[in-house]
Amino acid sequence: RGFIAGRKKVDPAEWFFDAHFYQDPVMPGSLGLEAFLQLLKVYALYKQASAGDVDSKRPGFSDMVGRAKWDAWNEAKGQSSDEAMQAYIDLIESLK
Repeated sequence: RGFIAGRKKVDPAEWFFDAHFYQDPVMPGSLGLEAFLQLLKVYALYKQASAGDVDSKRPGFSDMVGRAKWDAWNEAKGQSSDEAMQAYIDLIESLK
């Protein structure tokens, strides 16, 4: 298993700070959810490019992380290695 970690210094003057954190009773942490969904997509495309279609059994209900990763990878099913690699590159470039 692998891990991906990221760091960012929080600057209260940045555009998203007021919109997503300060006195936000409806969607606190919405940027975190978006980042998680992007990370799953990156993971899925990497796995599809490097290992091909998912061939393992879907993890059980108690393994929520494993299920999320399996579901994301399964959505990429059918893409060739080259297609998945190009989609991975395009996604990473769009996140810059």
